[in-house]
Amino acid sequence: MSFAIEVNDLRKSFNEIEVVKGIHLCVKKGELLALLGPNGAGKTTTIEMLTTLLKPDGGKALVCGYDVVKNAKEVRKKISLTGQFAALDEGLSGIQNLILIARLYGFSFKEARSIAEERIQSFGLSDAKDRMVQSYSGGMRRRLDIAASLVAQPEILFLDEPTTGLDPQSRLGVWEVVRMLLKQGTTVLLTTQYLEEADQLADRIAVIDKGTIIAEGTPNQLKASIGRKTLLIRLAEQTDQAAINRLLADHHLTGFQDDDPFVYKIPVQEANLASQVILTLVNNKVSIDYFSLSEPSLDEVFLALTASKLKKEVVQ
Repeated sequence: MSFAIEVNDLRKSFNEIEVVKGIHLCVKKGELLALLGPNGAGKTTTIEMLTTLLKPDGGKALVCGYDVVKNAKEVRKKISLTGQFAALDEGLSGIQNLILIARLYGFSFKEARSIAEERIQSFGLSDAKDRMVQSYSGGMRRRLDIAASLVAQPEILFLDEPTTGLDPQSRLGVWEVVRMLLKQGTTVLLTTQYLEEADQLADRIAVIDKGTIIAEGTPNQLKASIGRKTLLIRLAEQTDQAAINRLLADHHLTGFQDDDPFVYKIPVQEANLASQVILTLVNNKVSIDYFSLSEPSLDEVFLALTASKLKKEVVQ
């Protein structure tokens, strides 16, 4: 199998504190791998090593087949990076920014203009191309920043928390841009702390916590790994919580009340348990307005994984 990125035992320390602790990763050509974790987990440090901005203290990483330390110059020819903050000249217009970057890559002015116009159109910025970037919204700046990253048509695009600080509508706009890039065959390594973002975009997810990869798989595989679903019940009228809990205890289950006193969330290992719970409540004259059975969210997966890791550390 051909990999765009191969990482083996990658390590990095700052002031004798190990921030990245032996990461192993493989990213297939044309896929999006989301590196998911909280602030301080080691996501950005990993990206900076893979993009040659930081030299690893140990391990090995190949990007497009080139060693990030021994062949850093070749790696840079194959990749592009969009960081957490837009790298744009606010005193220039959108089209001028892209022309400038294309010229820096060595394109003639005619070629640079053509590339810039094509990127502006692809990213839905035609109406604003002649406006100064300082007048752009956060979402427009982010789209222009990603467009700038694609001027040289990189094989791999690194997106380091590209939607941080954006409003929901702007975030959806960036997601559409990323989906377009994937359809064109671009390999993407995305870091994010937004679980929904990883769920929406990723072919595979690697969960990183305190510098180590604690789980890896497709979104569905990670959800299945915690082995439970959630039965949500909305009561037609408020019922004594103790009575509900006694009925659930008959099935060795525990219900958690939502902020809404009429709503209960009940983790169940198997779907047939959900039907038994509903039948028990109805038979005991508990009036139910609505119920649903859902797969675990990535939020629940992440909390389950990090709680399990913490428990192991305490035992050790």
